Amino acid sequence: MSTSCHCNLLRLATRKVSARYDAALAPLGINIAQYSLLRKIARHQPMSLTALGKLTELDRSTIGRNVRVIERMGLVATGRGEDDQREAMVELTPAGEALLAQAIPLWEDCQAQLEASVGAARLDALAQLVAAI
Repeated sequence: MSTSCHCNLLRLATRKVSARYDAALAPLGINIAQYSLLRKIARHQPMSLTALGKLTELDRSTIGRNVRVIERMGLVATGRGEDDQREAMVELTPAGEALLAQAIPLWEDCQAQLEASVGAARLDALAQLVAAI
């Protein structure tokens, strides 16, 4: 039997698509994972790392490591929650807001290029596939 592993096929697709977005965002010094975090933080800030982990479907330790990277870049600031001092909170810095403003058009161009090369119908089918999983 010679069928492709569904998992490996999806991982390959993810690597190829991520590489396109990473290349588009490279002039700004960020990758698609960092861009995605910045967008989520911008939409919900200030937010706890726990809430950010739930939103991204990443565990708390992974989200903490990823946030530390963009914090060292000066794009986000972390602090303690007002209601619960035990909870770490994150929000964009002015530098993070400025970088995100520059990144959005690059991301939008990459989105349009991907749609042009793959086709809207296929991307819709992909979205349906992911929702079914």
